[in-house]
Amino acid sequence: MTPELMAEGAARLAAYREKQGASGDRAAGFGRPLRIGEPDFGNGVALYVEDVSVSFDGFKALNRLNLTIDVGELRCIIGPNGAGKTTMMDVITGKTAPDEGRVFFGSTIDLLQLREPQIAQIGVGRKFQKPTVYEPLTVVENLELACKADRRVRAALFAKLSGAQRDRLDEVLALIHLKDEGHRAAGLLSHGQKQWLEIGMLLMQDPKLLLLDEPVAGMTDEETERTAELFLSLEGQHSLVVVEHDMKFVDQLTEGRKTVTVLHEGRVLAEGKLADVQANVQVIEVYLGR
Repeated sequence: MTPELMAEGAARLAAYREKQGASGDRAAGFGRPLRIGEPDFGNGVALYVEDVSVSFDGFKALNRLNLTIDVGELRCIIGPNGAGKTTMMDVITGKTAPDEGRVFFGSTIDLLQLREPQIAQIGVGRKFQKPTVYEPLTVVENLELACKADRRVRAALFAKLSGAQRDRLDEVLALIHLKDEGHRAAGLLSHGQKQWLEIGMLLMQDPKLLLLDEPVAGMTDEETERTAELFLSLEGQHSLVVVEHDMKFVDQLTEGRKTVTVLHEGRVLAEGKLADVQANVQVIEVYLGR
C-alpha cells in the first residue's frame, strides 16, 4: 500500500471515529450490549471492518484488513485469486472467526458476536458463486420459501403469503427479469436465470447489506448487462458489495465514478475510481497485468 493510500485510509477512519464521538481506541456506539434487531445506520455506515486478520496454517488470508461500506453504496471489490475476498465475506457472515479485529453492522451490532443464521436474520445476505435454488420447485415457490418467517420446511410449504408479501413477490419477479417464468421449475432455467432467482430469494428477505460473489460468472453478455441494470436499480435501497473479476461488468457497475477496492495478500492495495486503480502500477503488477 502506498503512503498516500495509507494516509487516506487513516484519515477516513479518524473522521469516522470523530463522527461517532470516539474516545480512546474505541468508537462510541461500538461494544454496547448486543440487541439483535434493527441495526443503527444513523452514522451513514453500513459495514465497518477494522484491522481484521485471519490465518490458516500459517498463511495470512487477511492481514489487518480495513474496509468501510456506506449505507446504500455499491462497492466493487477486485483482486487476484488468494487476495482474501472470499475470506472477507466469510468473516462478515460469521462463517469464519478472525484472529483479531472488529466487524460492525451499522454502529451498534458486533457481527463477531453472532452466528451465521443470526447475521442473516438482521439483514446481511450473501450470494455464492454457484447458484443454490430448489430446482424441483417453481420460481414463485422458491421466492415464497425465501420470505417465510418460519424456516421449517413443512411450516413454510403450507404457510400463506400476506398481501404485502404477495406484492413484494410480484415486484421481485419483475426486478429479476423472471415475471414470465414464475410457474416454471427452477431446474429448467438457464444458468443466468438461476443466478437471478437466487438474488431474488435474497431480496425477499429484505437485506440491508448484500454480498455478491462473482454474480455474473458463466452468464451471457446480455445476462451480464441485465444483471448490471438490476444491481444499479438496487443501489441506494441496499448496500451492495460485489466481488468480481469481469472488468467490463465492474465498469458497468461503477459508471466511472464509484469506488473500487483492490485486495492483495489480505489487505487493501488500492482504492478509488476504476480508471485510477487500473492505472496503479502495483495493481497492474499483481493483478491486471497477468
